[in-house]
Amino acid sequence: VEGVAVFRTQIMSGFLRLRTVSNPSESLSLSVDENILRECNFLYTDPKHGLVDIANRLGLRLLAPRKKITVMLMGNHSAGKSSFINWYIEEHIQKTGVATETQGFTFVTSGKKRESLTGIATLLLYPHFQALEQIEGVTDYLSTEISTSKQKKFNLLTFIDTPGLVDGDMTYEFDVDKSLIWLGKQADLILVFFDPMGQALCKRTLDVVEKLNETQGDKLKFYLSKADEAGHESDRQRVMMQIVQELCKRPGLNKCGFDMPTIYIPDDNKPIRCVNQIQEVCTTIERTINRTVQNTLRQLEKDCESIIKITKRQLEENSAQAAKNRRMWIQRLFFRSMMYLAPLSLVASFIISNTSRENLNDIMGEDLANTSLIWAWCVSKIWNWISGESYLLVLIMLLGFMFVSMMLANCCYSTKTTLTRKEKKQLGANRDYVERVVVEKKTQFYEMYLSQCISEQEII
Repeated sequence: VEGVAVFRTQIMSGFLRLRTVSNPSESLSLSVDENILRECNFLYTDPKHGLVDIANRLGLRLLAPRKKITVMLMGNHSAGKSSFINWYIEEHIQKTGVATETQGFTFVTSGKKRESLTGIATLLLYPHFQALEQIEGVTDYLSTEISTSKQKKFNLLTFIDTPGLVDGDMTYEFDVDKSLIWLGKQADLILVFFDPMGQALCKRTLDVVEKLNETQGDKLKFYLSKADEAGHESDRQRVMMQIVQELCKRPGLNKCGFDMPTIYIPDDNKPIRCVNQIQEVCTTIERTINRTVQNTLRQLEKDCESIIKITKRQLEENSAQAAKNRRMWIQRLFFRSMMYLAPLSLVASFIISNTSRENLNDIMGEDLANTSLIWAWCVSKIWNWISGESYLLVLIMLLGFMFVSMMLANCCYSTKTTLTRKEKKQLGANRDYVERVVVEKKTQFYEMYLSQCISEQEII
């Protein structure tokens, strides 16, 4: 099952063909979760058969799933956000210390080589964050740090290290509260760090957290950071009580089952003063990754169903419209014929009556000539039967009949355009690709994901 990710299925000339990825060894070295997220992203962004392009042609807007989850860290000044990132990736990539506070938003992600990017390059690397440009001044305070670390689940993460929040006269060059709230909506997980050194009750931090909780409450996780610096156990308990009391004063944050584990960066040179629950943060991140993989597969299934449903509906509507256009064309032809029937009958009767029998036989043949003479005789008798006083009335009726026939013919002219043969073929090919390739890949991804949890014999 794990080898499935080595191949990407393509449909070409009506047949399915398997194509190996550019670097099979790299694909095999990836974890199952990373493989699934990358392959799902490719199904959406494939230049030839990407679901995003297919959906756009159907008038449906799809968003390609991300290859990594986004974890935003926020908190007051010197809460240990950067230190946690350094510990997690086991690399000193973010500057730490009371005097070295993060001034902007730093994206920390894994890559092939160590690199630092500025604001514009950061937005190019993360196009789904380009709306940040609308917040004045924030672009100059965006940066990205790319690390080669492979520790823990870092391959599947993008950390966002945010500015430390303080009360008082501290000013920022951009609207930091608005930026935090917007980024919180994009993030998959929000880690809120409270430190016990006097800043835990920072009003600005609590205000932002309360606003985020209104719409992103399920993403918020609270931690008491630097717990080893809080003194004795009684001091830590007092700080915890103060934070909980302050949170409970805010209606949006006053909820049952509130949990705030104590964490600190492990240091073998320091004595252990309290229980360190920092591994719970790692567990929370892993659960978020698992939830994101499941949500991605669920969304892939929904998008496939939407594309198949819309394609089927468009083809059915096109067939119905084509049939309606044919009926309208026949009706139009009929009414056009009726419009010219009377005058053409009179003209044809006059010509036939004044043509010799021999010439008619030569032109039309004897049988058709006999039929034409009988028809011309009937028209002549009807015309002669009309008295001179009735000519004007008959003429008016004839013109009225022609006018009504013309109006009915024009009404039947309002046909709608339908798909060309090429467009119908393309729609059918896209539907077949989604049904035969993407849906099958989705099933394989589910099997790959479930194989991590249960044995293959239990997978139905």
